[in-house]
Amino acid sequence: MTKNGMYSVGIENSTECLMPKQTNGELSGFGARLAACRKAAGYTQQELANEVGVSRRMIAYYEGETQHPPTTILPKLALALNVTTDALLNVNGGRKVTSPQMSNRLQRKLQQIEKLGTKEKRQAMQLLDMFIEREQLKRQA
Repeated sequence: MTKNGMYSVGIENSTECLMPKQTNGELSGFGARLAACRKAAGYTQQELANEVGVSRRMIAYYEGETQHPPTTILPKLALALNVTTDALLNVNGGRKVTSPQMSNRLQRKLQQIEKLGTKEKRQAMQLLDMFIEREQLKRQA
């Protein structure tokens, strides 16, 4: 449990999806878990809406006023957030989820770079190489 009273469910090596703690014997609702997982994955409501094919208003509604989304969208939300549907619904007490090797946000950015032209891709790779080399030099010093 973190100092703000949240349980953590790891979804990445460096990012955690914070799950609300129990209060009065009841776990906070689906909306709180969805919002926490969305933020941990680095999505805005609009970005998540685009990813799952709904409006931003629907994501806001799911986060605030509903206990469960329609079953047709639940798997899409879980896939986009890289969590299980069980974690979103708090089945099995919100156990830790197997973490991917790369964050969703980084993966999306790399996919966008892949769509660039050859020259732009080369420049992006050079920039990434520069940051990686600089970090390696810092660690050696």
